[in-house]
Amino acid sequence: MSAPADGGTRRRGGGKAFWLTFAGVVAAGLILANAHLVYVAVGSQPDCVPHAKSASEAGGFRAARPSC
Repeated sequence: MSAPADGGTRRRGGGKAFWLTFAGVVAAGLILANAHLVYVAVGSQPDCVPHAKSASEAGGFRAARPSC
């Protein structure tokens, strides 16, 4: 058995490319997931629920800035 011509170490060339591709896929997944969360948060408007309209009403909580 003879040693490789490059001094005894033999590496596969695809290791660095694999990890760069893997990191790119992970980064793209995170960006798409966050974009989806922003889209859903902006696109959805919850229905109005009964709540106290002023501080003088007893019982329950009131919204800081009620929109309805």
